[in-house]
Amino acid sequence: MKKWRGFSIKRFRAILVKEFTQMRRDRLTFAMMLGIPLIQLTLFGYAINSDPRHLPAAVLLADQGPQGRTLLYAMRNSTYFDFVRQVQTEKEGHDLLARGQVQFVINIPQDFSRDFVRGDRPAILVEADATDPAATGNALGSLSNLFNSALQNDLKGPLESLAANTGPIDLRVHALYNPEVVTQYNIVPGLMGVILTMTMIMITGLAITRERERGTMENLLSMPTRPSEVLIGKIVPYILVGYIQVSVILIAAYFLFHVPMQGSILLLMIVALVFIAANLAMGITFSTIAKNQLQAMQMTFFVFLPSILLSGFMFPFRGMPYWAQLVGEIFPLTHFLRIVRGILLKGNTLDDVVRQLWQIALFALVALTIGIKRYRQTLD
Repeated sequence: MKKWRGFSIKRFRAILVKEFTQMRRDRLTFAMMLGIPLIQLTLFGYAINSDPRHLPAAVLLADQGPQGRTLLYAMRNSTYFDFVRQVQTEKEGHDLLARGQVQFVINIPQDFSRDFVRGDRPAILVEADATDPAATGNALGSLSNLFNSALQNDLKGPLESLAANTGPIDLRVHALYNPEVVTQYNIVPGLMGVILTMTMIMITGLAITRERERGTMENLLSMPTRPSEVLIGKIVPYILVGYIQVSVILIAAYFLFHVPMQGSILLLMIVALVFIAANLAMGITFSTIAKNQLQAMQMTFFVFLPSILLSGFMFPFRGMPYWAQLVGEIFPLTHFLRIVRGILLKGNTLDDVVRQLWQIALFALVALTIGIKRYRQTLD
């Protein structure tokens, strides 16, 4: 038998042409190779911001004097705070914080301006939703210098000594739900959503393509079943796997990281069911679109990357530009992170999380419907 020795340019060129031909035919893989770098450049270059500004805030203004309004104008001009609501009671402000509708509640008490003019160092209370310390840290850190600068014109005559000593006002900051600003309290609950997203989409993303590559698709198609029966039948077993993951993460969060669990674990399990179903439906839809397991894995990664970056897991959600927030609202992970952090850290009830829950359920329904429509009854 003749042995091939040496390097042949002709054989090398033939292999090279073959690989380029396969690359040209596999358009999905080629699109992923170009699309993933573009997505990373766009997200990290434009969407990711570690210094969030224009954070929604509510104000409880019980004093109509000039000094109180001066402080509010100074906070607005700093670009850290956007006042979107004026509340009448402390309970109303706490409800907005619990539901995540505002990041701060500024409480300017009655007779604030009168006490300021008297030199009594009146107190101003700033309550912050500290479930995500990165979202509030810079804004809270700027308050002391911000207030002192805003009141410089009033610190004259008998009030001049206040500026030199302890300051003209008594600033009280309450970091609610995470008073010690522990990063693990934010990261560990979020990992539940990230892990479920990655594993559930990946597992079911291979479901149909695996049948096709192993040659068992013919048997599946020959069975007297409807597409909905096949797809839902492939999804249901993995729900148990998802619950096992949720249980492991909750046990680790409680015993290893000492994450406080203020809300109902039963409610969290119910919400997790909807979230798991949404990710499984997304994965099964990818499985019906992809031609092989490699393409299914590529599609999984293509969705997982922007999902984890735009959901608020790694970077503050409100620090992103408006267009990035709109894209982030599409992903179930964004809403699940708000729910799981709200239940565990804030003690949220069903009324507090239903707004996020129905959006996850809608995504699951749409994804499953697309998968059923895409399911092929033949091998063609």
